[in-house]
Amino acid sequence: MTPWLRRQRALADYTLSALGRRKGKNISLVVIYALIVFLVASIMMFSSGMRREADLVLSEAPELIVQQLTLGRHELIAGGEVEKLAAIRGVTAAKGRLWGYYYDRLNGANYTVMVPDDPTIKLEQGQAILGEAIPRSRGLSWEGAPLFLSRFEGDLVKFDVVDTLSHDSALVSADLMLITEQDFRDFFGLAPDVYTDISVSIRNEREIATIIAKAEKVMPKARFVTRADISRTYQKLFDWREGLLVTLAIAAILAFGIFAAEKASGLSAEETREIGILKAIGWDTGDVIAMKLWEGALVSVGAFLTGAVAAYVHVFLGGAGLFAPVLKGWSVLYPDFALTPQIDVLQLTTLFLVTVLPYVAATLVPIWRVATGDPDQVMR
Repeated sequence: MTPWLRRQRALADYTLSALGRRKGKNISLVVIYALIVFLVASIMMFSSGMRREADLVLSEAPELIVQQLTLGRHELIAGGEVEKLAAIRGVTAAKGRLWGYYYDRLNGANYTVMVPDDPTIKLEQGQAILGEAIPRSRGLSWEGAPLFLSRFEGDLVKFDVVDTLSHDSALVSADLMLITEQDFRDFFGLAPDVYTDISVSIRNEREIATIIAKAEKVMPKARFVTRADISRTYQKLFDWREGLLVTLAIAAILAFGIFAAEKASGLSAEETREIGILKAIGWDTGDVIAMKLWEGALVSVGAFLTGAVAAYVHVFLGGAGLFAPVLKGWSVLYPDFALTPQIDVLQLTTLFLVTVLPYVAATLVPIWRVATGDPDQVMR
């Protein structure tokens, strides 16, 4: 071991002993520091995790959705428009979709009722597949349980629940109810040749703008929504909700700033006397500064790691109970899903630089003033 490494090891050993002598103060210091890191890191991890989940789920969405507009509002679209869109070169398929909303007065929740697009989903008349939140809110705990819905006073429609959708897609399917086309038209009293909108599959995504330009000539009153548009809408929604939590993060950072400023304002009488004694027995200024830098680094890095690990456990293993209701939404039916554990190195590095370096740097000012003074005056 080189002399420099032996010196650093000796300084680290002495620093640990010094921290142990002020155990109560240092534990409270680490706890406060770790709580600040925990709060900011939890917000960062949960927000980025939600965005990743949205991107993964929306990767299976249609390349283009066409909606008919009247007076600026979405209305039903005639089935004949499907053939017009399917005839455009570059379009591999066009299909009319049926979906709508149902308000359940029993629990005050809105369900999204839809006819499934996936041909592998087999449903018979009178059957339904539910998103994970609906049976949870209705107390349906077994396969084949009946679901009764009332559209108006004295009305009652029964559906047999044959399956529930995976938790993996709960971000967008928690309140989803899939039924057959005939059941959908009967339930909402819909004519046989109209659709809610049209989903369009495109062979080459780089041709989306060209196909939209052609489709606008066929359907001049329609609105064309791309997969990228939907993804941007979700991202903006998360940004808006995250803004509510940013206020907490700002408060935490301000608290940390006050905390670091207090640290830079001076040393306690006990710490000042300790430095004077070290200077008197032969420690030079560099040794004293190095020892205090070790102390600041051990406290700040330890608190950062504690807060970051606690944030990881809270977000990815504990379901982010502190922030989930805000970022997932204020609906009656909250989606219940686990975020995929993933660490954003850039975010953690930024948080490390914002929290650890200022604290360590704040220790230099008072230490330099004391360490460069006369030992006798310092001890007095």
